[in-house]
Amino acid sequence: MLEWHNPTRVAQLKQALAERILVLDGAMGTMIQGHNLDEAAYRGERFKDHGSDLKGNNDLLSLTQPQIVQDIHRDFLQVGCDFVETNTFNANHISQLDYALEDHAHELNKASAELAREACDRVTQTTPDRPRFVIGVLGPTNRTASISPDVSSPGFRNITFNDLSKAYQEAVSGLLDGGADVIMIETIFDTLNAKAAIFAVEEVFEQRQAKWPLMISGTITDASGRTLSGQTAEAFYYSMEHAQPMSVGFNCALGADQLKPHIKALSGIAQSLVSAHPNAGLPNELGEYDESPEDMAAVIETFAADGLINIIGGCCGTTPAHLAAIIDAVKPYTPRPLPSALASEMAA
Repeated sequence: MLEWHNPTRVAQLKQALAERILVLDGAMGTMIQGHNLDEAAYRGERFKDHGSDLKGNNDLLSLTQPQIVQDIHRDFLQVGCDFVETNTFNANHISQLDYALEDHAHELNKASAELAREACDRVTQTTPDRPRFVIGVLGPTNRTASISPDVSSPGFRNITFNDLSKAYQEAVSGLLDGGADVIMIETIFDTLNAKAAIFAVEEVFEQRQAKWPLMISGTITDASGRTLSGQTAEAFYYSMEHAQPMSVGFNCALGADQLKPHIKALSGIAQSLVSAHPNAGLPNELGEYDESPEDMAAVIETFAADGLINIIGGCCGTTPAHLAAIIDAVKPYTPRPLPSALASEMAA
């Protein structure tokens, strides 16, 4: 049986989770968009002669504009977030093919984790009784393993399980090399993609003969209450349970009000911690998010008051102001009670 890579760090995390609702950061993409970076800024000096357009490749900024990325981490930490997520949503071989940067996937993950690690360690030094934690993010990629992209050919697939797993293994290795405390498979719209990611995580843990805490977060894509690959909240949980994750939750796609019924369903059955990081409302006709920090926090407070969550944060459209309001809203409430088996494990 694999032991924790850093038992002291895991013990600190368990203690914090037992004491209060912990808070994820907000939307890296939203914060980057606020800088209005042009093509030259994305390229930096290193990639100025690269043959493909790079504007919009936010993950690359960890190499070309590291100060911007670290400042965003700092801004979320300064309002009180316990976790920061690495700037790696698309930092995998498959997604980076769009920019002809697939050979840089490991480097992107390692550099992003190092930036988050440095930001967390700097803040933790000022409040050693309240450590901050780095979440290494594995995004969903831009392919689906269980759904055909061609409506005229339902059996066609443009990615295999093995290809996904290899890409995820490379990303996980980079995140761990850079100092991530936790791995989170997030914004899961296709459960088979998530299973490839879980397999990859377990393979890397075996290679390193150690384990790290694992978070899993799916996304409910519309009013049907299902993931893109067709699962309800309950079915999604039971599909992920075998990985024995620290937490299971949902993020993105919906605002807090629309997401709450699915978090409630999950909270009723999960033998793990429950997390949520919804969008700042539903996108408007321009694809922007209009929900104010106060309005979003008022809804999130009901998640906490109803005892549904252990970890809360923000996804698309959420800024440090949103997270500051959320932190104030959930502060009076205790975390969702742990199932007995998990409570024993967390106490160990």
